Amino acid sequence: MSDKTLLLFSFVRRCRSPLLLLVCLPLLGANCEGLIKGLSFLDFNRKLAATWAPIHHQDVDVSGGDALGGDSDFISAIDFDGNWATDDNWENTSRFPLSAHGYYSVVWTRTHWYVVYAFYHPRDWCDVFLCGAVDKHENDLEGLLAIIRRPVVFADDDFGTLEGIVTVFHNDFFSFTPQGSPLTDGDEDIDGTLTMQAFDGGLHPVTAQEAKGHGLKAHPFVKIEGGDGVVYFPSEIAEVPSGPNDRNVAYKLVNIFDPGGMWSRRNDPQTFASFGAFKGDNGKDNAAHAPWAWDDHDDGATLPGGELALDPAKLARRYFDGLGAFSDIYTSNPYMDISCDFPTTC
Repeated sequence: MSDKTLLLFSFVRRCRSPLLLLVCLPLLGANCEGLIKGLSFLDFNRKLAATWAPIHHQDVDVSGGDALGGDSDFISAIDFDGNWATDDNWENTSRFPLSAHGYYSVVWTRTHWYVVYAFYHPRDWCDVFLCGAVDKHENDLEGLLAIIRRPVVFADDDFGTLEGIVTVFHNDFFSFTPQGSPLTDGDEDIDGTLTMQAFDGGLHPVTAQEAKGHGLKAHPFVKIEGGDGVVYFPSEIAEVPSGPNDRNVAYKLVNIFDPGGMWSRRNDPQTFASFGAFKGDNGKDNAAHAPWAWDDHDDGATLPGGELALDPAKLARRYFDGLGAFSDIYTSNPYMDISCDFPTTC
């Protein structure tokens, strides 16, 4: 689906009444049926992402100047400061409210949905002497891949079954499965049981990120130090934590493929220094990565990097056995410019 088409969808979505739609569609000069199908597809993906979005625990450290009293551990939007230039985000962390956002993308095969969730921090920081050139850097984006079994018969209100997740912990990936999952160890060992928690009418995976470096695993495999921290819940609004010990903060889900968003800026030199590497000049230069450049350092040549977003079926087949009926062929993968006619060919 092209950026232009997504822009048209976004425009039509703003037409809240049938009368306004009659005005909007002729002005766009677009095929009405195609637009409505596209809107339904985007809406389905949004609901799918919301169904399995994590309840997210964030450890917070308030010590040291770089911590900003804990603010440096709050998740935010990449453009929290009103622009997509990412080499001023370190400086702007103390100047703008850090409203909570979580990014997502959805990829389809005939048997599975793959949803990436990513949480952004303006600073990856440390309070150890002389660590700045090695561990500290501007921008930080870590997250997870959710592997979801599609129902045998498609229904627009059936969002499948979560079979497992793979999380990004710096330069390593860790895998977790909920109780009852058919997935077993593949080339990589499963690292633990994924906790599920009731929220908003369904069960959601529970994840956690460490303070400072923000490595992410299933909760409680990241320890929340000192008894404080922020707990984020998926929502349609973005809240700012009241402080370093706020246990009920809403985060807003944002589609990576939104017009003017992260993927559409993949070649923007203000945002990325190279493919998937955010531009940053505090501490280690250009050290944070977008999902299409996430890499486990020891996965070898068969998984050279980026597969967690770009080719998740390949990664799932490598990481797990017990996959059952399994398709490697994508019916929708915007990273690969593969689109479908929703829901017929999806």
